[in-house]
Amino acid sequence: MSVLTSRLDTRGPAYAEARDAMLAKLAELDTEHAKALAGGGERYVERHRSRGGLLARERIELLLDEGSPFLELSPLAAWGSDFHVGASVVTGVGVVSGVECVIVANDPTVRGGSSNPWTLKKSQRAGEVAERNRMPMISLVESGGADLPTQKEIFIPGGGTFRHLTQLSAAGIPTIALVFGNSTAGGAYVPGMSDHVVMVRDRSKVFLGGPPLVKAATGEESDDESLGGARMHAEVSGLADHLAEDERDAIRLGRRIVARLNHTKAGPAPAAQVREPLLPAEELLGIMPPDLKVPVDPREVLARVVDGSEFDEFKPSYGPGLVTGWATLHGYPVGVLANDNGVLFSAEAQKATQFIQLANRSNTPLVFLHNTTGYMVGAEYEQGGIIKHGSMMINAVSNSTVPHLSVLIGASYGAGHYGMCGRAYDPRFLFSWPSARSAVMGPKQLAEVISIVSRASAAKKGQPYDDDQDAAMRELVEHQIEAESLPMFLSGRVYDDGVIDPRDTRTVLGLCLSFASNAPVRGTDRFGVFRM
Repeated sequence: MSVLTSRLDTRGPAYAEARDAMLAKLAELDTEHAKALAGGGERYVERHRSRGGLLARERIELLLDEGSPFLELSPLAAWGSDFHVGASVVTGVGVVSGVECVIVANDPTVRGGSSNPWTLKKSQRAGEVAERNRMPMISLVESGGADLPTQKEIFIPGGGTFRHLTQLSAAGIPTIALVFGNSTAGGAYVPGMSDHVVMVRDRSKVFLGGPPLVKAATGEESDDESLGGARMHAEVSGLADHLAEDERDAIRLGRRIVARLNHTKAGPAPAAQVREPLLPAEELLGIMPPDLKVPVDPREVLARVVDGSEFDEFKPSYGPGLVTGWATLHGYPVGVLANDNGVLFSAEAQKATQFIQLANRSNTPLVFLHNTTGYMVGAEYEQGGIIKHGSMMINAVSNSTVPHLSVLIGASYGAGHYGMCGRAYDPRFLFSWPSARSAVMGPKQLAEVISIVSRASAAKKGQPYDDDQDAAMRELVEHQIEAESLPMFLSGRVYDDGVIDPRDTRTVLGLCLSFASNAPVRGTDRFGVFRM
């Protein structure tokens, strides 16, 4: 047993500065989260309430088991775009009738719950979570269909949403639709392609085209109820399996449907006895310095996250820029790969490759803590095989089949982001701390590269080079890349599953390990060719 100790000086000025900087970032994050919670704004919230409707998060709260957690996903989707923060939909994972379920709830206070391009990305990500972790998917539907002004970005890829619902069903993953209001056009296909459907009397309206469209298309006069009302679908069309008296009754019926699924987890259960870390999570606020160039020992993070602060390190003297080892987290065994804010050399890449193979042999999930500037460059390292060694690590990550959980705690630049299982490498879940940064490279380095290339191009053409213009260009590029590498920017594009408070890291990872255990946890020995 190896118990981690701490060298963090929690009374020193560096810690205080880091803590204050993190708290400031968390305050900014709270402000942006509040925008998502506000939905379409007070006017539209009150209008929805006046019609007797519950808000999206109120529906979710009633659906969940009392006192159980709800891990909301991508709450900042659409941040920085022309659309409301949150993308007019709430997604996440919670416990319903004792079963961990993925929940997708349209927010009818935002343009009638219509789907914009970010709604699509966020909803499709929720579907991926349901599929990869084999969790039932519950859709709380009230949607006007596609946001028509952006139809060119929605129509073609949006069809994949309905296709995916049928694929979940074919894979034996239950899909449930609780329809609370209008579900028009594309919104009608969610109940149409779900395994179980509940509609609310006098409130649910499901049709491909409403009365005005039908009249325009065919000349037929019709009303909402005969065209797509809940009672009609329950008694005539057969689209509704259950007819609820009101929204709360629909939620009750949804909970009963889940209770009758006979769902069991296919993965391992956690240990019966779980010990908290020996060091307080509160201290995670002061670990990451404002200047990400300052090295940080990732063991300081692990000591405040893993069970009992116990960590059995693998190859501690080899490739020291990457910490690897074994721990348990909320009773689940995990392998950990964590950077110390340095570059990855050949030794680190080879160490990671072997470690990932070992984790697959023992069917052990992997946790990646990102804080790296990428793989080392330069003639010496190119000649030493950094490309093939980095490729080995990326090969191992790409083909590993145990669950991967990634947390960006600091820098995550270049191919180092790939090797540490960034979004493109399909981690089961990926979260960021407010201190994180991710881009093709750091802002200063990127601006310097552009400057060098531009200067060389001018010299080759025999043209003078304007140093003042070069300085202005550098400043502009640095500001742009800095803004585009911030966690809120990346989260807005659904490149992570959310920006989290560092103090919640243990809880979030523990929930994700539990979610992942709904599916079998199996490793593999099938990897691509490792170029030696």
